[in-house]
Amino acid sequence: MRIAQVPPLYEAVPPRLYGGTERVVAHLTDALVALGHEVTLFTSAEAQTKGRLAIVRDQAIRLDPARLKSDLAAHLYQLSEVRRRAAEFDVIHFHTDMIHFPMFEDRAQRTLTTLHGRLDLKDLPEVYRRWRQFRLVSISDAQRRPLPHANWAATVHHGMSADAYRFTSRPQGYLAFLGRISPEKRPDRAIAIAAAAGRQLKMAAKVDPADRSYFEEKIEPLMLNPRVEYVGEIGDGAKSAFLGGADALLFPIDWPEPFGLVMIEAMACGTPVIAWDCGSVPEIVDDGLTGFIVRSETEALAAIARLPQLSRQAVRARFEERFSSVAMAKRYLEIYQKLPQEEAKLTQAA
Repeated sequence: MRIAQVPPLYEAVPPRLYGGTERVVAHLTDALVALGHEVTLFTSAEAQTKGRLAIVRDQAIRLDPARLKSDLAAHLYQLSEVRRRAAEFDVIHFHTDMIHFPMFEDRAQRTLTTLHGRLDLKDLPEVYRRWRQFRLVSISDAQRRPLPHANWAATVHHGMSADAYRFTSRPQGYLAFLGRISPEKRPDRAIAIAAAAGRQLKMAAKVDPADRSYFEEKIEPLMLNPRVEYVGEIGDGAKSAFLGGADALLFPIDWPEPFGLVMIEAMACGTPVIAWDCGSVPEIVDDGLTGFIVRSETEALAAIARLPQLSRQAVRARFEERFSSVAMAKRYLEIYQKLPQEEAKLTQAA
């Protein structure tokens, strides 16, 4: 198949540091190419891909040093290039929320749109009613709950390249937190759990400008605990050592997480996950196999004590079975191949 992949332009593909959606698109693109398909990636110039690169910006937006820049203008230009070349593709796979809907109304049946973010926002229901012709993919069943009547084609859990993460059989005895420093990610809860357990906690996280005051006022003072080590934001090259060295990843979220990519990154290293029962967590963590699902700090402490019961080899094997990039790509291919059939049904009905 001839496939276009259209990611957001905020991060490089794959990201140099933090970034979820663009990382997933990078791994999906490479897996589709490995399966024999022709894939064109519409993104910024620093992308690393096995597909064909269609450059629509000189570099990704977030780490662009330019003081004045417009993410809207960048994405409109990107979409205009995709539109100009639309006839070249059997399917155009968007990862850009809903911004492309008005521009591709007449080609909606040859598109697929994966939604990567939270959907419990005030203005979303009317958009997905207005442009109902666009087929949507959720990244977890939990993500769909605010929009049960949207035009869902399927749920496809994220996948990552198994080669990108190194399995570690013997961890170094610390607990890990990886992600963003923000209230909904609950880094304070991770620090409290580690302190109560008497365990070292290593934190690799970015701080967005919007969360700077939260970090300085609420989290930074907690890091004075000598058992807490803050290593800052890390890229893919450091993740295997960071996650693989941990006895467990703490994922103490306090919001309806649509997926939680760091959970499967930890699993790829053989590291079990201790995660709060929120959002997608029950779909991703096999309780008692790849980690433990908890509902309180007391349960989290009990889960830490039970970690020796888990097999790190089994954690890695479950990742390969459920969350490899090839497994993800094959699931998307099933959906791509159905799109012409859906289009034919609509044409006959008309």
